Amino acid sequence: MSPRRKAVPFGAVLLFACLLVPGLAAAKSAEQIDIEVDAALKRFQAEVGGADTFLAKAEGVLVFPAVYKAGIGIGGEYGEGALRTGGKTVEYYSTAAASIGLQLGAQAKTVIVVFLESKALADFRTSSGWKAGVDGSIAVVEWGVGESLDTIEINDPIVGFIFGNKGLMFNLSLEGSKFTKLVR
Repeated sequence: MSPRRKAVPFGAVLLFACLLVPGLAAAKSAEQIDIEVDAALKRFQAEVGGADTFLAKAEGVLVFPAVYKAGIGIGGEYGEGALRTGGKTVEYYSTAAASIGLQLGAQAKTVIVVFLESKALADFRTSSGWKAGVDGSIAVVEWGVGESLDTIEINDPIVGFIFGNKGLMFNLSLEGSKFTKLVR
């Protein structure tokens, strides 16, 4: 297939994503990202038992309040967020990923990545473009109704939580997601 023919489906997906998600095309301000991060963390703490204690042990927390995904055969996702250490924003990041396969539609999700070890956080912050599954592994945490983070043993240096519009979504992966530092 010629490069021009390959570009047509990609362009259609990109146009589809921008039409479904009007805010995707415009970069957010630092203040807007911080407000959305605050709301996402409050929701996480309200919905997940033991979240306050768990986050207090974190070296850093990377929060993407809204990661938009759209696809028609070929898909893509994008979101902007902030890295917090000690409860304060220290840097802004974007996340992006592409996928190929049976897919149709669009969705939004909230992604929270928790760095539990200082070395993992330092490696992430010094990278020029960190890719999950290549530069480091993110263990997506799963638990059942009634469980609390206090009751789950987590030994991974980096763990992720993925929320949908109606609570935590299970069996999702962050593999292949690329995280890039933004200037805000």
